[in-house]
Amino acid sequence: MAKGKDVRVIIILECTCCCARNGVNKESPGISRYITQKNRHNTPSRLELRKFCRYCHRHTIHGEIKK
Repeated sequence: MAKGKDVRVIIILECTCCCARNGVNKESPGISRYITQKNRHNTPSRLELRKFCRYCHRHTIHGEIKK
């Protein structure tokens, strides 16, 4: 029996450092993004994780963005 909304949702995590830098100047070739899942009941707020950014060449905070 399926409920109205799924508990697990697919989210996209985007590098906050590249996003800020891309708006000012075009030093980096792109924006680092990761696709993952989260449990809506356990984490109703926006998710932020430290992940490796291949454009910054270091670990940075990746925040959840809208699809």
